[in-house]
Amino acid sequence: MKITVDRDLCQGHAVCETEAPEVFKVGRSDQVEVLMDTPDAAQYDAVRMAVKYCPTHALSIKEES
Repeated sequence: MKITVDRDLCQGHAVCETEAPEVFKVGRSDQVEVLMDTPDAAQYDAVRMAVKYCPTHALSIKEES
C-alpha cells in the first residue's frame, strides 16, 4: 500500500489523523503530513478508513502486490 496526497484538495480537516494517527498528522500549515508512506499491514484498515472519510478526497492509496 502506498499513500498519496493531493495537496490542492487537502484543507486540514484532520479526519485522517483521527482515523490513523500513527500514519497521518495535520501540521501548522493545515495540510496533512504522511508519517508512513508505506504503512505496515496492521495499519491498512485505519488508512482505508482515513481515505474513505476524507471530506475533500485528498487522499488515495495504491495497493501494491
